[in-house]
Amino acid sequence: MSTPVTVASADAGKLLLRLALGILVLMHGLAKVGSGPGDIVSMAEKVGLPGSFAYAVYLGEVVAPIALIVGVWTRLAALVVAINMAVAVALAHMGELLSRNEAGGWALELQGMFLFTALAIALIGPGRYAMTRI
Repeated sequence: MSTPVTVASADAGKLLLRLALGILVLMHGLAKVGSGPGDIVSMAEKVGLPGSFAYAVYLGEVVAPIALIVGVWTRLAALVVAINMAVAVALAHMGELLSRNEAGGWALELQGMFLFTALAIALIGPGRYAMTRI
């Protein structure tokens, strides 16, 4: 059985994960809102998807991160971010999937961190410092 201090620490850790992922992904989303969906429309159409598919990026990089930050429908929001990152890798970064960067790390470490952090949040849930517990 966990002690109250351990539970409080775990909930604080979940909050920190939600805030970090939510804020960092939201910053990417807001940049895309500012520049418009043109580049993403082109990438989607290049692989045979309708251009309107690009607007789903706003769901994954604006709406879902806000839900993570606030702690509303957290598990679903985290899954949306994870799917968004998987699609981003498939559309824009497949050529780098097995590559290393200049420092010797994985070329897709940012995308990987966003993807796997989102999956972790989907598994562990929002913690008690959230508006909803789902």
